[in-house]
Amino acid sequence: MSLASAANLGLVGVGGPRTDDPARRDPEELRALAERAGRELEGAPALEIARWAAETFGDRFCVTSSMADGVLAHLVSRVAPGVDVVFLDTGLHFPETLRVRDEVARRLPVNVRSIRPRRTVGQQDGEYGPRLFERSPDDCCQLRKVEPLERALGGYDAWAAGLRRDESPTRANTPVVTFDARRGKVKVNPIAAWRQSDVDAYVSRYDIPVNELFSRGYGSIGCWPCTRRTKAGEDARAGRWAMFEKTECGLHL
Repeated sequence: MSLASAANLGLVGVGGPRTDDPARRDPEELRALAERAGRELEGAPALEIARWAAETFGDRFCVTSSMADGVLAHLVSRVAPGVDVVFLDTGLHFPETLRVRDEVARRLPVNVRSIRPRRTVGQQDGEYGPRLFERSPDDCCQLRKVEPLERALGGYDAWAAGLRRDESPTRANTPVVTFDARRGKVKVNPIAAWRQSDVDAYVSRYDIPVNELFSRGYGSIGCWPCTRRTKAGEDARAGRWAMFEKTECGLHL
């Protein structure tokens, strides 16, 4: 079986998509909403952007989180208590990341949904060979992140991500609201204009769970095989896929 075929199989997993969903808005309507909101909300406070999304989409809006911290989940929960928070449980996370996920689920008024790939790491090794992340990190990300997200977002019209413009050059032009044409959904980035100092201040003010790996020299945290500590002068995401010409996992392209 080819990797492309595997990514498109309709196997059932946690958070599978709804098919033939009568509540789904027309993609062109969503595109128009996103384009207007992207213009009107540029420069607005993060909480106002989150409130717009919550009021516009209701329970068809979710948050995605890598569980580097609970900032975005907390922010959105202030205007949408009980909001779904989607976490992609790749099977390759640091234990510290899973502890943040569990803390967010325990402490915040949100519904954490851990979405798993269709295959365990062992099953993937058996089909594609061991340590796929070393040989073809794009394929590994497709199987363990991109496809699970596609499945998880099936019942939503809009999703929020914690992207920030200061994280790396590839994210410097991140809009606060945009249309995700590949998925036919609105993508909301409430904290796009925040700097690290804004995140730190929010964490301190609200006692937000934070991944302890940051205190050990990591600037950005993904799966353990593809994440290293950052060096002085590097941007926050320089420690991701450092041995490859790769800067994103494919979730935000």
